[in-house]
Amino acid sequence: MSSHREAPEIAKDPVADSSDLYAFVTPDKPDTVTLIANYVPLQLPSGGPNFFEFGDDVRYEIHIDNNGDGHPEVTYRFEFTTEITNPNTFLYNTGPIEALDSKNWNRRQFYSLTRIADGRKHLLARKLPCPPSNVGPLSIPKYGDLVRQATFSLSTGEKVFAGQRADGFYVDLGAIFDLGTLRPFQQLHVAGKKLFRAAGEPVNALDRMNVHSLCLQVPLEKLRRRANRYGRRDAASVVGVWTSASRRQVKVLGEKVAADTSAGPFTQVSRLGNPLFNEVIVPMAQKDLWNTLPPSEDKRFAKFVEQPELAALLPVLYPGVFANLDKLNKSKKARADLVAILLTGIPEGLIDGFSNATGDVQADMLRLNTAIAPARRPNRLGVLGGDLAGFPNGRRTTDDVVTIALRAIAGLTVPLVDKNFKPDEAAAAVTPGLTEADVTAPFLRAFPFLGTPYDGFNNPPVAA
Repeated sequence: MSSHREAPEIAKDPVADSSDLYAFVTPDKPDTVTLIANYVPLQLPSGGPNFFEFGDDVRYEIHIDNNGDGHPEVTYRFEFTTEITNPNTFLYNTGPIEALDSKNWNRRQFYSLTRIADGRKHLLARKLPCPPSNVGPLSIPKYGDLVRQATFSLSTGEKVFAGQRADGFYVDLGAIFDLGTLRPFQQLHVAGKKLFRAAGEPVNALDRMNVHSLCLQVPLEKLRRRANRYGRRDAASVVGVWTSASRRQVKVLGEKVAADTSAGPFTQVSRLGNPLFNEVIVPMAQKDLWNTLPPSEDKRFAKFVEQPELAALLPVLYPGVFANLDKLNKSKKARADLVAILLTGIPEGLIDGFSNATGDVQADMLRLNTAIAPARRPNRLGVLGGDLAGFPNGRRTTDDVVTIALRAIAGLTVPLVDKNFKPDEAAAAVTPGLTEADVTAPFLRAFPFLGTPYDGFNNPPVAA
């Protein structure tokens, strides 16, 4: 999966676990960029009596690098507080919740939003309310109304929402982590043999699960840098985005300690840029370390991008199918195509009309060329499908990042940097076999874009 439980330590700390990150030019408002960071993954809809929420002791941040150094020039910081209105009940709510200030709602959560830029902090809003978790139709008759009440257009130009949403990431975990089982597709044959072993119909393992989302819509001028550092016409339009979660270094437990038991400076415990980077690129022994570092340190992990383990496994798991990839692996040539996609951005000249390069610093970030307009008819394969507004140019909620990543690792993108390389026939067809249609909660066409969360009866939403 994209980044759900991707490292040993963060798997024990779901409240701080960043699971998916999206960044795209807003289709219905193209003078803005939409940023979505998901946390608290793998939420089963029936969560009572203690329902899911953000952590009051976690600092959540979305970072923007606009000069290519792997450090943030702009950061949006979310900090949460929780209030209990009735200390004498075990219930989350004692009646229907029809408004954010309902007296029936016993555990309300609020947040402040701070923008950090030019070395200064700007408090944009304080005590903005989150909507409740989607308990069920009796407790919350009209969940969409609460979402609209919890969506705020700020005087500084940003739009913001923080709360529970349906998880929109689709992946067949049972297949992917069963030694890379890939579902059959279109009865493709190589040398008279079916390409992959049959494994049944694909299953979206994350369907009917929820997450907690930080959703921002930001005017373009608040993200772009003023100068064109690299001498390219569109360079000032490219930004790098990642999200992080941090905790205080010290936490003291015990009956006699104060309510606020956290102390010391904040330490980063989770981060996420490109989907699947820590999940399938970084080796197990270094995953926890990676989560603590800034993107500017990702040169330490470049060798795992240049020679990815999964690329070496494919010819072993499927003998004779990836012969050209096998030869490339054995040559020990660094995968310059993957380095460009994941660590530096794609330079001009490789894809007609497209670049999202940020310079020489190797850093795992979602790189978004904000000068590229949203596609009228998005292709789920993004740039691989000829849609320059999709992944790896940022990431939209419906982009099929698993298929894109598998095809790139299988060698489909090598000709971008080596015209003499011929990808195996399978590289252009490999897929786990899922699309956005396998997400039960429909995506929204407008902010906050992710679908209504599933309720305690495991119901898909009737409306937003």
